[in-house]
Amino acid sequence: MYVLEAYNLKKTYRQNNQIIEAVKNVSLAIHPKEVLAFLGPNGAGKTTTIKMIAGLIHPDRGSVKIAGSDPHRNSAALQNLGAVLEGNRNLYWRLTPEENLEYFGVLKGLTRQQARRSGMELLERFGLMHKRLTPVQQLSRGMQQKVAFAVALIHQPQLLLLDEPTLGLDVEATENVKVLVREIVANGCAILLTTHQLTIAEELSDRIAIIQKGEISTQLPTQQLIRKFSGSSYKIETETAIDARRIEVLETIGAKVVESNIIYVEHPEFLYKVLEILNPIPLHRIEKAEADLTQIFLKLIREGNNINA
Repeated sequence: MYVLEAYNLKKTYRQNNQIIEAVKNVSLAIHPKEVLAFLGPNGAGKTTTIKMIAGLIHPDRGSVKIAGSDPHRNSAALQNLGAVLEGNRNLYWRLTPEENLEYFGVLKGLTRQQARRSGMELLERFGLMHKRLTPVQQLSRGMQQKVAFAVALIHQPQLLLLDEPTLGLDVEATENVKVLVREIVANGCAILLTTHQLTIAEELSDRIAIIQKGEISTQLPTQQLIRKFSGSSYKIETETAIDARRIEVLETIGAKVVESNIIYVEHPEFLYKVLEILNPIPLHRIEKAEADLTQIFLKLIREGNNINA
């Protein structure tokens, strides 16, 4: 069962007597308890796709279902959708967290009593009870983001849209948001994450979908995508500099020594031979050289590759 099903979405615009294909043939699906990072360069069609999913604009072709219901035919489907927008745009800054939660809870179909009860539970859960009567504009950025999450969850949606959830946050607040996301997912919610902070996408997502020029070019589990671009080489770092004699021997078997204490072993079968040569020099770390999502994303965007399996 999918929480989100978007199939063959297409959207065109007329601009200066020309037809612009913003989205050509996009399909996305997300299971409960899954985070899909939806990535792409500016102008790729990401925002248009999200607006179609959220029921804000109608697709020219294709269909969207949220928890089995089409938001373009049945607006009640949007009751299963929550959103945390960049810059906390889903909050009224002059209202307190308690007032925001009550207002948006009623807006989402809860009674005032239900909204108050659910709001108090969320304030307690996110450690905000001591700030419940403080206007949002007087809270720290990290606390504002917590309130934004609480407001998005007030009606217990099955799908959550996260737009740049850690942008502008300090290290501690960013870590708090990561904890919130994992907790929300563990409780059964599906998340569609959009961000330009690719380290966040790599850390939080189960799958990656990359859109380029209006089409999905890549859609794979996050770790599978990283493995596809990671080689089989190893990086060895010693605690002290390697002497010239050992460097010469290492280079004869194809190892590459840099900065006098870092060695790259391109062929795994030589790893133990390298360790034997280094003995008894103390080692600091040995790790497999892996690509990160930022490197992969840039490579795919620049080369225009399509990878879906």
